Amino acid sequence: MKCLAAAFLILLGSLLQAEEAGGGAPLDFNLYMQGKYVYERNCIVCHGPRGDGNGELSPTLKPKPRSFREGMFKFRSTPYGMLPTDADLRRTITGGLSGTAMGMFSHLQKDEVEAVIGYLKSFSRRWKKPENYAPALKFSPPPEWFKAADELKMHAQAGQKLFAVNCAACHGEKADGKGPAAISLKDIWGIPAAPVDLRQAHLRCGDNPADLFRVLATGLNGTPMVSFDATLTEAQRWDIIAYILSVRLPSVPVL
Repeated sequence: MKCLAAAFLILLGSLLQAEEAGGGAPLDFNLYMQGKYVYERNCIVCHGPRGDGNGELSPTLKPKPRSFREGMFKFRSTPYGMLPTDADLRRTITGGLSGTAMGMFSHLQKDEVEAVIGYLKSFSRRWKKPENYAPALKFSPPPEWFKAADELKMHAQAGQKLFAVNCAACHGEKADGKGPAAISLKDIWGIPAAPVDLRQAHLRCGDNPADLFRVLATGLNGTPMVSFDATLTEAQRWDIIAYILSVRLPSVPVL
């Protein structure tokens, strides 16, 4: 027990020194310990004690649980390559990611969510460097034509042409994730990064047009899915989203 206590004090001291060296806010010891407790009760079995995605259940899961060591997060409202905001992390923790083992942790109290967010940041040094931060992008709301069936169909037809040029190489002409480049794609961890079947009723990023627009604007860090913010206009991105919605399969109950 004395050895464990000594090791813990050494770890705590190194964390405090890292905070001072990085110029970040002083470590809140109580918040850190609360976050550690929440993490070990809810997250460690998948994400592992070191936050590297190698938890006890990891070998049985597809996709593999996220590693927090690199500080790379897919689902954000910040520009490509930047760290997520706390609101982004909060949305993933409480809302989950459809089609993965990342469930909804909506049972956690607000202070528990804030604490575990703080604890997650201790896994990567990227959180200590100001240049990795950026404010959330501001996104335009879906155009009014989404509410008019005839106009929506017209924009979907335009979006299909844009999709063929910008998206089909990975996601396939039918948006089924079977594009010619799909088999060779990998993420920064060297794991095959199969493009998503966009026809699914529920997508990891969310089901609403605004969720799709956010991904087209920000990209998915650590994956071949880059941002289209600089290459497609807002109008073109909304047209592509209209096409994706036009090929979406109906939601069916899960037995």
